[in-house]
Amino acid sequence: MYQRILVPIDGSSTSSRGLAEAIQLAKLTGGRLRLVHVIDELSFALTMDAYAGYAGDWSEELHANARKLLEEGQNQASQEGVEVDAMVLDSFKRSVHDQVISQAQSWKADLIVIGTHGRRGLGRWVMGSSAEHILRLSPVPVLLVRAPESAKAEHERFKLPSGELASQ
Repeated sequence: MYQRILVPIDGSSTSSRGLAEAIQLAKLTGGRLRLVHVIDELSFALTMDAYAGYAGDWSEELHANARKLLEEGQNQASQEGVEVDAMVLDSFKRSVHDQVISQAQSWKADLIVIGTHGRRGLGRWVMGSSAEHILRLSPVPVLLVRAPESAKAEHERFKLPSGELASQ
């Protein structure tokens, strides 16, 4: 049961919580993990904005950060005695959820474990929910791991176009 566990990670405390749960589950079942980090158009655009004036290669910067994040996750799993591999998914023509689902199918995952912020209301509408799309479209079971309280508080407030802060 659950021998092949796919874990999308993005470096947030929420995805770290999902990774921790996946590691514990893999230890219980004797399973292995595949960690994936998705680079999509939004992450590329945000990096371009964050590195305004940066003359280097934004794509390489994103890939370097992704490799570092995945390496940290692999180290965490390995320290717990869990077999793990990792890969960067970077098809700009496909959404995050499409890439994760495609990877689950091609790798023949038994389970997908995802950290989720549990956004509601306007924030969910504005930010979207990759976890929700994966849950609805996945060919395999999905375990959603709720964010720690600190991450929920961080993401329940965001700026409206007018500059005001909104709570959900």
